[in-house]
Amino acid sequence: MKRKWNMTDPKVVFLLAMLCCFLWGSATPAIKIGYQMFHIENSDTTSIILFAGIRFFLAGMLVILFQSVMQRRFLKPQIKAIPAIFSLSLAQTAVQYLFFYIGLAHTSGVHGTIISGTGGFFSILMASLLFRYEKLTGAKIFGCVIGFAGIVVMNLSGSSSEGFFQVSLLGEGFVLFSQLSYALSGILVKRFSSKFDVVMLSGWQFVLGGIIMMAVGFACGGRVDLVSDPSAYLLLLYMALISAVAYSVWGILLKYNPVSRVTIFTFLTPLFGVLLSAIFLGEAQQALSFKTLIALVFVCVGIYAVNRNAGKKESALK
Repeated sequence: MKRKWNMTDPKVVFLLAMLCCFLWGSATPAIKIGYQMFHIENSDTTSIILFAGIRFFLAGMLVILFQSVMQRRFLKPQIKAIPAIFSLSLAQTAVQYLFFYIGLAHTSGVHGTIISGTGGFFSILMASLLFRYEKLTGAKIFGCVIGFAGIVVMNLSGSSSEGFFQVSLLGEGFVLFSQLSYALSGILVKRFSSKFDVVMLSGWQFVLGGIIMMAVGFACGGRVDLVSDPSAYLLLLYMALISAVAYSVWGILLKYNPVSRVTIFTFLTPLFGVLLSAIFLGEAQQALSFKTLIALVFVCVGIYAVNRNAGKKESALK
């Protein structure tokens, strides 16, 4: 894979980032349907964590298996890569999703979705202000603000019965922490990918993170029933593929491009989630609403603002 040949091409970045966001957006209806198929209540946080751990462990095994077949040798981690794998397994999988699932159990869907749209914003701020991988320009600030505004517009309920400023630590606070963990994981991928194979890191961090989540969920009383419906296991396989493909491709994009150029696309994930929920969960009225279309315009403007001069003014971390 030659960096100048494809991975920094704006068209390639756009298509692959869109693929990742589409896959992550499809996870929302897939997870909800999965809860039904495996008889998991939305309020059963420990079983949800156990279920998520199984998904991520399976995702890691799929990445390792596929890459081992492609390379014709077992994709084993280097000894020097173990600290990196451990760090990623905590930030990208275990901590992020532990906070996310617990937070969603203590807040509304509106609040959770709005806050989960801040991950791209945090990624750009961390890359620019804390790790100094790139400069925080006016275009990036504008892109983040307008992109986040699109997420807010999409989630406006038009009702005063649910205030936006009623927050709790276990609810909105934990969802916010999950997005900080997500942003940190992107920075870590950027740093470690210069030393190690990013696909190897992705596969093994999923395995370790999945084991941690399964252990926590099971130890706290979580249970996942065995079911007789084969389609339930096919859905679980698809959910694992979502993580395996999306995070591996995302890691490759982060390796060869500035963080802001890639993570700004995460504002599209909630939009894909709404549209796919309309198809699979019967929520067409929300997906086809005027506010969703306005939100799509906002998000596209934000992406354009960040990417307009990215290829000319910025270079990836070597």
